[in-house]
Amino acid sequence: MAKVTLKDGSGRLTLKHLVEDVDRHGNVRLYVRRAGKPKIRLRQTPGTREFMEEYWVATSDNPNLPQSTAKKIHPIKNGSFRWLCTQYFGSAQFKALAKRTQYVRRRVLERICAADGDNPYAKLEARHIRKRRDDRADTPEAANAIVKALRQVFSFAVEYELAERNPASDVPYIKSGSQGHHSWTIDEVRQFEGRHPIGTKARLAQSILLYTGQRRSDIVRLGPQHTKNGWLTFTQAKNRERKPITLSIPILPELQSVMDATAVGNLAFLTTQFGKPFTSNGFGNWFRKRCDEAGLPHCSAHGLRKAGASIAAENGATERQLMAVFGWTTMKEAARYTRAARQKVLAASGIKLLSLEQNESKSVPLFPDKDSGGTKTAAKSLKNNSTD
Repeated sequence: MAKVTLKDGSGRLTLKHLVEDVDRHGNVRLYVRRAGKPKIRLRQTPGTREFMEEYWVATSDNPNLPQSTAKKIHPIKNGSFRWLCTQYFGSAQFKALAKRTQYVRRRVLERICAADGDNPYAKLEARHIRKRRDDRADTPEAANAIVKALRQVFSFAVEYELAERNPASDVPYIKSGSQGHHSWTIDEVRQFEGRHPIGTKARLAQSILLYTGQRRSDIVRLGPQHTKNGWLTFTQAKNRERKPITLSIPILPELQSVMDATAVGNLAFLTTQFGKPFTSNGFGNWFRKRCDEAGLPHCSAHGLRKAGASIAAENGATERQLMAVFGWTTMKEAARYTRAARQKVLAASGIKLLSLEQNESKSVPLFPDKDSGGTKTAAKSLKNNSTD
């Protein structure tokens, strides 16, 4: 029987019959699964007293098991960092986050609790956070995730008057210098298409990614129900529970021709071998293999979104147009692509001015015949001033 190991301030706690399961949306859920018994989902926050009470009731043959038994398993000290995290996990702030964001943030905070969960959160200072950040400096994104999670926890604590200050707000993120996912080139797009012709699921996935400009969390949900009169209308998955963004974008002829030639699902264009919609992570792993088959191990699904933005910008798309297609709410991201596109256009015209052939018929001297006073030439002035 599979077991799940939880971490707490006193060490690692392995709970029998506790298993993880991932639903079709990519959310991780915990269940008690025993032979010959129905599977019971646990809904409380892992590591809390309420979770342990729920676990002991679910694993007992006596549904009236005294819950005081569970309270002895995992006491949480008031005023400890773990206590603050349990308050945060039950807050409206945390519940307003997307499920995936909740899962990632909870993992980060639980790792901190495993080492320092019983320490008083009121004594946590910026220097402690910098030390924890710097310990993960070799992986800047992981280091910054620690800072971000602590900023949010203490932001909640300050708002609810559980703390007077936010020590994480004084700790800057590490600048990684990374450009993120590789942006596909036109040649790489053609190479993928050569390996995966029209009619294959891989080609359909690539076309939807490239010609809609959407994230993989969106394209796994797109289906016939989102199409009407040649347009796709949908709400983006990112931030849909806090600040939903609904887009309507026309289906390009290039995409329509691929869709017409490919078998698609009823509720999702892209489905697994079992006819079910992909999860976001499942699709990412599947598409990763399709890229490997095409000899493009450095390419990814998100890289096609970046490639689409670059192509649109180089074809003259404005920042507002990019925002309307890609769903960005500020010009910051769109400006990255338009700046790069303008640089290429200006460089294409400006590089010609470096040509020597441009100067042969209208060559000008490096120095004028006379200086501003008109008394001696610049060349003579240089010669007279030379110390060689």
